[in-house]
Amino acid sequence: MANKKTIDECYNSGGSPCGCDQGSGCRVEAVLSVDERGQMVLPKDVREKAGINTGNKLALISWEKDGSICCLALIKVEALSGMVKEVLDPLMQDHD
Repeated sequence: MANKKTIDECYNSGGSPCGCDQGSGCRVEAVLSVDERGQMVLPKDVREKAGINTGNKLALISWEKDGSICCLALIKVEALSGMVKEVLDPLMQDHD
C-alpha cells in the first residue's frame, strides 16, 4: 500500500483522483459542509440550474480508486435508467 495516494496528493500532483481534467466538463459547482448529522445543503443556484426540486430523488454514484472513494456524483433517479449504460460503460472500460 505504499503507492496509495490521498485525495489531496492526487489534486496537488496536478490531476484529479478520477481523471477529470479541465477539458472534460468537470468543475467545482460549490463547496459543501457536512454537519454533525452528516447532512449537506445544495446551494439554491445549483439546485435551480440542475432542476432539482423538493421531493426529487437523487442517486448517489461513487467512484473508487486505490481502495478509497475519490469522487461522488448525484443523478436524478428519473434520468438514471437511461444514463446507467452511458455513465457506467466508460468507467468499466477504464478498469479493464
